[in-house]
Amino acid sequence: MTFFSSPISLDFRSGQPIYVQIVEQIRARVAEGALKPGDQLPTVRQLATELRVNFNTVARAYRILDEAGLISTQQGRGTYIWEAPTEERLQHIRQQSLEALAKHFINAAARMGAGPDDVLEQVNGLIRSWQEQGAAPDPDDET
Repeated sequence: MTFFSSPISLDFRSGQPIYVQIVEQIRARVAEGALKPGDQLPTVRQLATELRVNFNTVARAYRILDEAGLISTQQGRGTYIWEAPTEERLQHIRQQSLEALAKHFINAAARMGAGPDDVLEQVNGLIRSWQEQGAAPDPDDET
């Protein structure tokens, strides 16, 4: 059973936390109008089962969306799109997602033995390249 017009697709190899992928895809669907205020979302358990992920992963994504005011969970009734997000709310969700990605990246780099200066050098180089080329670096490009 699919709850969305197009299913949420997860990339387990991307390095991006699964809950961030869920948040971003729901946020994007609201922003593009595919999900509208009053639309009901699947329960945490239903979505976790459909996506074949841990219940806590979906719960974390819903909590972020709830804290941003994008969804509302009503005990005994379900989870609904609360209202069309303001630019401020969308920015708040983006910031939360970006912070989660940065923490994930820094933790992975630290596990590899990289220090803050190593990470800063790599990130600055990629940002310079991004600015010069006008496009984010391709994650599959191993140059």
